[in-house]
Amino acid sequence: MAQFDTAHIRPMTISDIDNVMIVEHSAFDVPWSKKAFENELVNNHFASYFVAEFGEKIIGYCGVWVIVDEAHITNLAVLSGYRGKKVGETLLRHVMLYAQAKGSRTISLEVRVGNDIAKGLYRKLGFRSGGIRKNYYSNNGEDALVMWVRL
Repeated sequence: MAQFDTAHIRPMTISDIDNVMIVEHSAFDVPWSKKAFENELVNNHFASYFVAEFGEKIIGYCGVWVIVDEAHITNLAVLSGYRGKKVGETLLRHVMLYAQAKGSRTISLEVRVGNDIAKGLYRKLGFRSGGIRKNYYSNNGEDALVMWVRL
């Protein structure tokens, strides 16, 4: 079995968006649009996005906003077929180190209350529950658990 936790992590570029969209559609019922990713990469000076590559294939990505001394994970996704192989953990660890290097003291995210696999990963990396956002997800009204960690 290949070691996907050794995937190459690098900054996302505009030319990556088509391949990131494949990951996005495999991971989310309500995926972001290409335009949303373009806006994040071009216009949002708080945003940084990273891709995980295995060979020449993008198998995951993670986005983060760094605002003064706080960071927020916007999204984290791994291509189906590569999940459960530490790709998400590798991406998240990379982004946490990046945010810390940029001066962040804390990092937060939202996760579906029913997504036990993701919550397990976040807890493994030190994230703790910080509250609930009621009816956060537009496709089904599911609540989001807010999680955060001190860096």
